[in-house]
Amino acid sequence: MTEPRRGKSKLVAERRYPAKKQAPKAQAKKTAPQKAKASKSARSRRPARTPSSSLFMRLFGWVFRLIWIVTSRVALIGALVLGIAVFYIYTTLPPFSDLLDGRARGSVTLLDRNGSVFAWRGEQFGGQITTDTVSPALKNAIKVSPHLKNAIIATEDRRFYKHFGVSPRGIASAIKINLSENRSALSGHGGSTLTQQTAKLLCLGVPFDPAKWKNQTEYEADCRQGSLTRKIKEAVYALAMEVRYSKDDILSIYMNRAYLGAGANGFEAAAQRYFGKSAAEVNIAESAMLAGLLTAPSRYAPTSNLERSQDRAGIVLLLMNQQGYITDDERAYAKAHPAELSDTAEKRAGGYFADWVMGAGPDFLTRDTTEDVVIDTTLDQRIQTAAEDALTWVFENKVREGSKAQAAIVVMSADGAVRAMVGGRKLKVSGAFNRATQAKRQPGSSFKPFVYATALDMGWSYDSPIVDEPLTLNIPGSGPWSPQNYDRKFHGTVTLTDALRHSYNIPAVKLAMDAGLENVRTVAEMFGIESDLAQGPALALGVSETTLLEMTGAYAGILNGGSSVSPYGLKSLRLKGDNTPLMGQDGGLGERVITPESAQELIYMMYNAVQSGTGARAQIPGVEVAGKTGTTQAARDAWFMGFTADYVAGVWMGYDDNAPLTGVTGGGLPAEIWQKTMEKVQEGLEPKPLPMIRPAAPPRVNPQFPGNTTSSNSRSGDKADNVLLDLLGAIFGGGNN
Repeated sequence: MTEPRRGKSKLVAERRYPAKKQAPKAQAKKTAPQKAKASKSARSRRPARTPSSSLFMRLFGWVFRLIWIVTSRVALIGALVLGIAVFYIYTTLPPFSDLLDGRARGSVTLLDRNGSVFAWRGEQFGGQITTDTVSPALKNAIKVSPHLKNAIIATEDRRFYKHFGVSPRGIASAIKINLSENRSALSGHGGSTLTQQTAKLLCLGVPFDPAKWKNQTEYEADCRQGSLTRKIKEAVYALAMEVRYSKDDILSIYMNRAYLGAGANGFEAAAQRYFGKSAAEVNIAESAMLAGLLTAPSRYAPTSNLERSQDRAGIVLLLMNQQGYITDDERAYAKAHPAELSDTAEKRAGGYFADWVMGAGPDFLTRDTTEDVVIDTTLDQRIQTAAEDALTWVFENKVREGSKAQAAIVVMSADGAVRAMVGGRKLKVSGAFNRATQAKRQPGSSFKPFVYATALDMGWSYDSPIVDEPLTLNIPGSGPWSPQNYDRKFHGTVTLTDALRHSYNIPAVKLAMDAGLENVRTVAEMFGIESDLAQGPALALGVSETTLLEMTGAYAGILNGGSSVSPYGLKSLRLKGDNTPLMGQDGGLGERVITPESAQELIYMMYNAVQSGTGARAQIPGVEVAGKTGTTQAARDAWFMGFTADYVAGVWMGYDDNAPLTGVTGGGLPAEIWQKTMEKVQEGLEPKPLPMIRPAAPPRVNPQFPGNTTSSNSRSGDKADNVLLDLLGAIFGGGNN
C-alpha cells in the first residue's frame, strides 16, 4: 500500500466536517491557571449563602402568603356579609311614598276669625314635595324650587350625584379637619353623605316605640347618636337605600323629613312657616336661608334671630356660587336682598291665645295629636296687634327702665268670644306663663260692680241714697274691722252712682251687707267668677283672688244685658283636609243673671265712673266708655275693666312676686293701656251708644258728711285731684280704688 504524499489535498469528508483545532500543549498549560484564577475571584465577590438567611426568606414568604390568604378570605367574607346585610335591608325598605312624612306627632294649625293662619303648634308638615316633578304615587305632591334643591346639595353634599351612598373622600376630609382642630378623628365633622343623613332621619327604619322610649325626644336622641357602631349601621343602610331608591327619591325623602326649626318638618312646612309660600315658589335668597337651617335649626331659625339666619344664608349663597349653581350677579342680588319673614311669621301674634286655645280641646286632638288638626278661633289679629302695641308703648314710655312689673290684657265680644289676649310683656312666646289665664290676683274695687248689680236687681236704684260714714264690724275669729275709703274721708249721704264713681269702700261694704253677702257671691259666680270667693264683708272690696279672663268674661255679662258668658276661643276643630268639625264652639252666652233694666242702670253708673270718676284716663274721644278701676292693698295689683258698645277689655298690672307697685293705681297706667288698646280697636268702627239708661238729669249729689272740708262735687270734677289721690294711695297703701 502506497503512503500518501505530503502535498496531496484533503479528503471531501475532512472538508465537510473539519476537525476541531486543538491548542498546542504549551498554550493549554498556560491558559488553565488563568481560568482558575478568574473563577476564584468571582467566588470571592459573591456573598456566601448561610443557613440562617435562607430560613428567614422562607419564613417571610410563608407569612406573606398566610396574610394574603387570611386577608383575601376575610375581605371575601366581609363583602359577602355586607352584601347580605344590604340585601336584607333592601328587602325591608318600604315604598318611597311611605317615607315622606315621618312624624310621630301631628300638627295644629290655628286660624283667626277671618280664616288666616296666625300660629302653629306640634310638628308641622306642609305637604309632600319632590325634587323635580310630581310623583304619580303622591296625590298632593308639590314641585320644589330648583334653587332650593341646589342650595341643599351645595350645603350638605356637593358630590351627592357621584357617590354610591358613602364617600371615602368625605370621610378622609372630615378626619383631617377633626385632627387639625385638635379633636379625635371621629369627633366633630362626620363626613356623612346626604344619603347617610337621610338614613339617620329614618332612624335606620326603627319606628318609635313608647315601651322603649319615654318620649319622642329620647327616641330622636337615640336615633342621632354618633358612635362608631352607629356610623357603620348608617353606612350599610345608606348603601341599601342607594340600591332601592333613585338619587332624586333619596333627596325628596330628606327634604320632607328634615327638621327646620319652629316646629316645621320638611321644606314645604318651613317655606310656609317662614315665608308664607310653597317650597316651589321660594327664590334664591329664601332657598339659601332654608338650606342654612340644616346645620342648627333652632339656632338659625329666622323667627329666633333673623339677622343670624341671614348671615348663615350668605355662606350658603357663596357655596352655591362656587359650585356653579348661581352666577355672581345672582349671588350679589340675593345678598343685597336677603330673605324676610312673612307678616304672620314676623308678628307671631297671639302666642298666649294659641296656648290657651290648645287647652280647650282634648289632648289627643291638640297637644298629643298624631293627626294634622285645624282649629278655627275667635282671634282678631287687628285687635291683638292693638293690645300688644299699647302694652309695649306704655312700658317703653311710662315705666322706668329695668322694671320687672308685668301686665296682661284680654279683649272679647259681649258673647264671650275672645278677640285678643296678652299674657305678659314678652310677646313672641309659646308655652310661657299666661298672666291672663293662670295668675290669680285680687281684683280690688273692680269687683264692686257685682255688689251693685246684686243690689240693683233686688230693687235698689242708680240714685238710691247710701250713707258713707264710719263703720266698724265685728268679724268672728278676726275681731273688729273698720274699712276705710281710699282718701281716708267720709262723704255723708251719696247716691249709688256717686259711690261707685268715686269707688267709696264703706258704701260698697254696707250695700253688700244689706243685699246679703251670699247673694253677692251668687251673682258674681253666675257672671263667671269661678275662683273661691271670700265669706266675710271684705268680699265687697275684691279681696278674693281671680283671673283676668274670668273678670273680663263677667264684665261681658254686664254689657250684653245681664246674661252670663263662658269665654271661648275655639270655634271649631277639624282634621286637615276634612271640613267636618270634630268639635264645635266651647263657650258663649249662658243663663240670665240680672234683669236687662238692672244691667242698663249699672252700665250708666260705670259710664259715670269713666266720665268724671276714677276711670277718667280711659276716656276715648267720641266713644262712650263704661268701666271700673281696681287697686288692692299697698297697690300690689292694679286693674282697669271696661267696655264700649262693641268690645269688653280688661287690664291687670303688677309684679309676679306680689311686690307693691310704685305710684300705680288702676286709674293710672292700667287705664292708659286700656285706653290705647281700645282707641285703636275702635278705629274704623262707627261709634255706638252704650246700652244704658239716660236720665234727664244726673243723680242728685247729697251734701257732704259733716266734718269734711272738701265737697264730693269738687272732687268728682277735678282730674288733677284724682291723680294726686292715686299717688297718695300708692305711697301710703290705702284702701281699694
